[in-house]
Amino acid sequence: MKPIILFFAVFFQIAAAAQSTSIKFSPPLAKATPESVAISSERLALIDDMLEKAVSNEDLPGIVALIARNGKIVFHNAYGMADNTSAKAMENDAIFRIASQTKAITSTAVMILWEEGKFRLDDRISAYIPEFGEAHILDTFNEEDSTYTVTPASDQITIRDLITHTSGIGYGVIDGDNRFKKIYAKAGITDLFTTENISIEESVKKLARLPLHHNPGDKFTYSEGLDVLGYFIEVVSGMPFDKFLRTRIFEPLGMDDTWFYLPRNKHNRLVTVQRKVEGKWEKYPITFYDTDYPKTGAKRFFSGGAGLSSTAKDYATFLQMYLNQGELNGKRILSRTTVQSIMGNQVGDLFSNGGKFYGLAFGVVTAKGQDSGGEGSIGTFDWGGYFNTQYFADPKEGIIGILMKQTQGPVNDQTGWKFRQMVGAAIDD
Repeated sequence: MKPIILFFAVFFQIAAAAQSTSIKFSPPLAKATPESVAISSERLALIDDMLEKAVSNEDLPGIVALIARNGKIVFHNAYGMADNTSAKAMENDAIFRIASQTKAITSTAVMILWEEGKFRLDDRISAYIPEFGEAHILDTFNEEDSTYTVTPASDQITIRDLITHTSGIGYGVIDGDNRFKKIYAKAGITDLFTTENISIEESVKKLARLPLHHNPGDKFTYSEGLDVLGYFIEVVSGMPFDKFLRTRIFEPLGMDDTWFYLPRNKHNRLVTVQRKVEGKWEKYPITFYDTDYPKTGAKRFFSGGAGLSSTAKDYATFLQMYLNQGELNGKRILSRTTVQSIMGNQVGDLFSNGGKFYGLAFGVVTAKGQDSGGEGSIGTFDWGGYFNTQYFADPKEGIIGILMKQTQGPVNDQTGWKFRQMVGAAIDD
């Protein structure tokens, strides 16, 4: 009997950890007429025309756009091509590499564990990943061989520093400082996504030995901190990062199209990353990464900062959970009180955008941002992704706007600001 008892004990422990049933029940996203949630159909038609022209003018190869209000999808349209070379049309359920939109999901996973009392946000990361030890700042750098010297940091990296991009860690190949690009390359750091046979544990432990841009907490420097936290989640939860996201976020919310590496039956829905060459859209070539990473290679590297792929509806579902104060379809992902902290200003004046501050997962619009126009109400939260994806959610108005595209290189793309501005203008109440 003991093995059976043990089996059921483990089973129920996993089941209990997978989700929390809420006494609140907000229904999942569903389609509705625009007028039923006080959105103007005429003004949605203007958005439709703007996006259609962006494709017909060949400013973009293809787009999926979604608008929801009060939990109702009122606009979900596809434009152009998912792949121009094969003339594959874009569909509403197309899957996109969401890159840095992954960060908000990883941050949510961190806060799920925080709610369970596993750690404090101001704990040193070295208490969980000892390789970080004592932090050091880059002092001198030799351009000829990428050798360098360091000085001791005055503070040590905390979990809060990592989640708010104030740790001083850099971003390697996309870093704004060429010295750090070279240091990270020489150390063999995997910065974004890869088809190589490497784990986040291996990369993070290499990263832990490298110098920082500045003292932790002194500046906002966009970084690989969320990749470190992906491994931190594995350490604290005892579960592979991808499995943690699936059992604690994706399955409870019904986000079946959100993956680090796509199941084979979803491969044909992945949109091609394209660039424009001599007036024609073509597949982006292999550079420091292979854009086919969601479906090829070793499939072992779960980048908490940039690795996920998803659909417009899946990501809207994630955002709706936040608009519902941490709950959707009777599943409690986060407490309302935790969402309040996530949306609070965590970096003071360190975030350079005067119309926003940075919380624990998103950029958040301030009164100045609201009053400047086109950004949404105070408290609107947003971010975007490396392959030209954007999203925002306005808690005051109950609005979600998502724009999915897949391009690299120069594009004449004005859809991001136009879409956000025009969505706000479509409110009719």
